[in-house]
Amino acid sequence: MSPEEIHASIYAMGQNARKAALSLAQLSAEKKSEILRAMAQGLRDASTEILEANAQDIATGEAKGLSGALLDRLRLDSVRIESIAAGVDQVADLPDPVGEELESITRPNGIFIEKVRVPIGVIGIIFESRPNVTSDAAVLCLKSGNATILRGGSEAIHSNKAIANALQSGGEPAGLPEGAIQLIPFTDRESVKVLAGMDKFLDLIIPRGGKGLIETVVSLARMPVIKHYDGICHAFVDQAADQNLAIAIIDDAKTQKPSVCNALETVLVHKSIAEEFLPKLAERLSARGVEIRGDAATRAILPEAIEATEDDWSTEYLDLIISVKVVDSLDAAIDHINHYSSQHSEVIITTDQESATRFQSAIDSACVFHNVSTRFADGEEFGFGAEIGISTDKLHARGPMGLKELCSYQYKISGSGQLKDTERQAGF
Repeated sequence: MSPEEIHASIYAMGQNARKAALSLAQLSAEKKSEILRAMAQGLRDASTEILEANAQDIATGEAKGLSGALLDRLRLDSVRIESIAAGVDQVADLPDPVGEELESITRPNGIFIEKVRVPIGVIGIIFESRPNVTSDAAVLCLKSGNATILRGGSEAIHSNKAIANALQSGGEPAGLPEGAIQLIPFTDRESVKVLAGMDKFLDLIIPRGGKGLIETVVSLARMPVIKHYDGICHAFVDQAADQNLAIAIIDDAKTQKPSVCNALETVLVHKSIAEEFLPKLAERLSARGVEIRGDAATRAILPEAIEATEDDWSTEYLDLIISVKVVDSLDAAIDHINHYSSQHSEVIITTDQESATRFQSAIDSACVFHNVSTRFADGEEFGFGAEIGISTDKLHARGPMGLKELCSYQYKISGSGQLKDTERQAGF
């Protein structure tokens, strides 16, 4: 398609989404849940078509030489489709955030002010690789009363189309407004540029993918962006740590699933316990196949460790690699983390509550743990039921983004004829 045709097509989507958003905002919680359950059934009914579309994407990916890991992210089967559908049913059962009263006050003049959650409006979501994101993003936006325009990557285009069609065909008979869920059916780079510049219709844009995609969207967007940069997560083993607990937490946070954003990348160890602790940690991590990269103090204790470079302290490995540094104090650990962290998730392991409290107050990250694996930085683990991503921003959402984070708020004010001009009010 020409740039002009792409622009016209996406512009029309924006117009339809804006109309749909106004309709969605008026739907009851019960109606949205009814629509979502119908959409879940739509996925089950279209299972054959989705698998056929996914087979096309897999064949194209294999021909292009995609890695086994990327192909696994892309691949669907009947079990995964049922899991996606079950996820839609789960969202249908979650409490509806829309209309929730956040606070209220009655002013001395009798005016009643209520602050309530409302939908954001129209949300654009740009994502890569995983076709399940098509469903996850669409249903979370719908539950929170938002219309959404989705733009997936070329590697999953056939799967994304089939899933979007299934959601639409399933939801329409139950009352899904036209234009509530739209997928851009082409993957030209121009579509990202057009979507990011369409502030007339989009209230928010969320990129989900690699750093390159996120930086591109941030540079182009004319509306607010909620982004998730690297997950450079740290553990600090304090001098008062239970060392067995520390080894277990670090092992879990690094090796349970090393390719995710909340996996551990750097361990800082207090110098007073380093000589005793590091050999025990190295034994556990070596058994898991983890490569250790250490500073000079670490390598003096663990000569088998690879020398860490300056880049290692700011690298998201997403692999069985970890950087280790010996620090002089809690203050030194805090300084290191605040300098190198991506502001995702950090943990202190200690039995000293005063140190834990100070660490959690001084660290500038979305999630700050005490004696808990960073792998719990997740919307489902937080009890949100589902999430659309993990924000490393500070406004308006931070950390795991559930339904409440897909809402804004509105002031509703009621009175009995109060006027700003009291003399006129008296005369009235």
